[in-house]
Amino acid sequence: QVQLVESGGGLVQAGGSLRLSCAASGRTFSSYVMGWFRQAPGKEREFVSAISGSGRSTDYADSVKGRFTVSRDNAKATVYLQMDSLKPEDTAVYYCAASATTWGRRVLPASYSYWGQGSQVTVSS
Repeated sequence: QVQLVESGGGLVQAGGSLRLSCAASGRTFSSYVMGWFRQAPGKEREFVSAISGSGRSTDYADSVKGRFTVSRDNAKATVYLQMDSLKPEDTAVYYCAASATTWGRRVLPASYSYWGQGSQVTVSS
């Protein structure tokens, strides 16, 4: 069982930055692919980014590539999402998630067994 607790959301102006953190319980954190997803009102949950258990592999949605950076600290059992150059269209509830499946399934929400509580990110124009 893995519990995920997110922090770091908030309100920021367009062009600003925020960093989301997701702290995990459990001793096997490094064995999980960690993903970030977001859901805007009236829209489906969408993939944002993922990082492999070792941290050597990362992936991003085209909409955030070059602006967001995912990282992890396995010693602290924490994954981060640094969000720069934020746009109003980035406004959503952001969720971190943990997956024990293969890297190849990283973009699919159904691949993730554990989810954080969600953090609201609001970007004003």
